[in-house]
Amino acid sequence: MYIGDYSGRRAIYSPEKLAIIDAGKEPALRLTYAQLNERANRLANWLRQQAGVGLGDRVAILARDGVEHLDLFFACAKLGAMHTALNWRLHWRELAGILRNTTPKALFYSAEFAPTAVALQNDPTLTSLIHWVHLEGEGAPGSLLFGQLLQESAATAVVNEAVEAESVAALIFTGGTTGLPKAAQISHRMIAWNTLNTIIHDLHHDDIYLNVFPLFHTGGLFVYTLPQVILGGITILVRQFDPAQVLTLIEQERVTLFAGVPTMYQMMTEAANWQTVDLSSLRFCTSGGAPLPVPLVEKYTAEKGIRFKQGFGMTEFGPGIFALAAADAISHAGSIGRPNFYVDARIVDEQNRPLGPNQVGELVLKGPSMSSGYFNNPLATEEAMDEAGWFHTGDLAKYDEGWYFTIVDRKKDMFISGGENVYPAEIEKVLYGHTAVHMCAVVGIPDPKWGEAGLACVVLKPGAQATPEQLRQYLKENLAAYKVPRRVEILPELPISGAGKILKRELRERFSQG
Repeated sequence: MYIGDYSGRRAIYSPEKLAIIDAGKEPALRLTYAQLNERANRLANWLRQQAGVGLGDRVAILARDGVEHLDLFFACAKLGAMHTALNWRLHWRELAGILRNTTPKALFYSAEFAPTAVALQNDPTLTSLIHWVHLEGEGAPGSLLFGQLLQESAATAVVNEAVEAESVAALIFTGGTTGLPKAAQISHRMIAWNTLNTIIHDLHHDDIYLNVFPLFHTGGLFVYTLPQVILGGITILVRQFDPAQVLTLIEQERVTLFAGVPTMYQMMTEAANWQTVDLSSLRFCTSGGAPLPVPLVEKYTAEKGIRFKQGFGMTEFGPGIFALAAADAISHAGSIGRPNFYVDARIVDEQNRPLGPNQVGELVLKGPSMSSGYFNNPLATEEAMDEAGWFHTGDLAKYDEGWYFTIVDRKKDMFISGGENVYPAEIEKVLYGHTAVHMCAVVGIPDPKWGEAGLACVVLKPGAQATPEQLRQYLKENLAAYKVPRRVEILPELPISGAGKILKRELRERFSQG
């Protein structure tokens, strides 16, 4: 078996080479490829023998970043199961909806999420979940301790010859425009082609990569982390992003690759050790999620000698799709760059006809690093693909004569706050559940720290009363914290078009200007 057994293959080629530094643990856990593969085999044996996990089954994890995410991914890959990482920022009711849709057999979770696990255990609709495993500390009733599970399981190699290129390795969730996030199916074929694109564009065999993206994101698991394992490099994990810790680790471990969103780069310049830290080991930094401000590029270049590459990716494609070379970071500021080597990109009009340079239309993509559609959602899969095999992103974009692409507008009303996609329709659905709300609209407006922040504009029912803070508290009780708008405005009316649609553009323009 060679497809899917990532840790097993690398353990053959470089067993004693350092693979992972989990800096979220005290002291930091350092694992060779042989040790990483042994952990994966032990976990795979337990999943197969005790949890009955096999080809096509799902196994969920709710945890902050740590090597346990990779243990589970590699174990699932050996079995042909689907690694299903959950967003720990979500409310337990949101997680329950995801679990009902994906029906995993087991849930692994950090001890800090034990209350969430208890709430999920008490949900009678989650009939698929039989096995519960806590990674450390105290767990929910009947839960097994991860370390004990590993110790007591066999380390014999696990093989499933039925795993092949189109087998789904992971489910990665996109924001739901209608409430429930869609689960993109990440196949081993997609992983292989994305790795090739990444190696062509970015990676060296001796790279040391520091990951700060959540491992439930495609950015955390697939942008550099898995390509690094395939290539035999070193990956450093942190429990969560801490600017000062990141700067210290770059210096101490001689990190050669770092990636983040603009908000992270800004926060790093404000850390207490920014002035004194040595970042000379970095070959380059990658930025994504939003355009990187030119003054920030100039500050890193002038003060630390950093070269920036900027990129654009998606959960459903790549995730490495476009890249802007370091030499173009200032001259082509705002551009997402050119398509990666094995990615085809077009701009099309409303009739799906290709457009020429400097014409705005929808960005569509084609290539072997495309996902296998959405899990248990054939309608969404059909809507995303056309008959010729092009994936329709829903983003409005254009390209110039040099084949540099620029995003003009994002998917419908979606905005990005601190690197997280936020979908207003999901928030509005919850707001309409409040007894005082008559009409509402949620938009993203510029924010100096987060790039964009949510604004909820609300019209109350006649005679009803509610304060902005009461509405925010209501949202906090039903949504993940990062989705809750930072500002609520009570208005006498909302701007309405002749067709009866709320004019969100007018709201954005009005409140963006203060």
